[in-house]
Amino acid sequence: MSVRIKDLPLEEVVAPGRGGCPGCAAVIGARMVTKIAGQNTIMVNSTGCMCVNYGYAGAPLFPYVHSLFENAGAVASGIDAALKADNRRDDINLIVYAGDGGTVDIGFQALSGAVERGHRFLYICYDNEGYMNTGVQRSGATPYGASTTTSPLGKISKGESRPLSRRKDMVRVMAAHGIPYTATASIAYPLDFMRKVQTALAIDGPTYIHLLSPCSIGWGIDPKDTVKVARMAVQTSFAPLYEITGGRQFKVNLRPVNLKPVQEYLSMQKRFRHLLDDPIELDIIQRAVDENWTYLSNC
Repeated sequence: MSVRIKDLPLEEVVAPGRGGCPGCAAVIGARMVTKIAGQNTIMVNSTGCMCVNYGYAGAPLFPYVHSLFENAGAVASGIDAALKADNRRDDINLIVYAGDGGTVDIGFQALSGAVERGHRFLYICYDNEGYMNTGVQRSGATPYGASTTTSPLGKISKGESRPLSRRKDMVRVMAAHGIPYTATASIAYPLDFMRKVQTALAIDGPTYIHLLSPCSIGWGIDPKDTVKVARMAVQTSFAPLYEITGGRQFKVNLRPVNLKPVQEYLSMQKRFRHLLDDPIELDIIQRAVDENWTYLSNC
């Protein structure tokens, strides 16, 4: 499967007018998703940034369910079962669009149970690496060294203290459930992301995509640089693009010819600025990134 710009519909399913931040990557991602899914969609959104975005004039032009933080997976399970009972399951795209707080942490139990039962839906985690809607608290997806309101820079602390190598890797966690398809994605590579959405929606079973979504407020970046920062995350392999089929078969989708040092990515964000003059901390992060890239490259 491939996606070409000239084949994308001009129709905008995510209507204009919203309450989100300028340059919000989560909204950019939602627009890309709906270019593929269209109006024949039901979307479940757990509490988070997107419930603010969709809570104003920007309501999408399809059924939209705002769930609690913890139960988007369970809500999607119920919708899937109801559609099957009504013999309408093959006609509708069922998508969960949730942040990392509602996915990696609070909503993980419901998500794990839903995919273990084999419900058919595409779960997309827009990962802004923290609880951004409630004040920039750290989450299970917050990277090592990032300063948040609950892992702040201080006299002793240098931000998030958990090693980068121990950050919860949701793509591989979901692949370990044995589901048909999991993938990473980035708003900076829209055709790759939309192709993965297209692939996932065609599968009769649970699928998962982890979308890196820089947050201008929580990351300390200029709203106009959202896509630029997301692109640098891939070019340094801090957030590599790959997919896993059948829970085991890895495929790297983009191999930068010359990987850039991770410092170039960190230096674009205020949340890491306290590390930029610390070669020891930078080396810790670089080694973790290199080890992960080597692993993926050898899969």
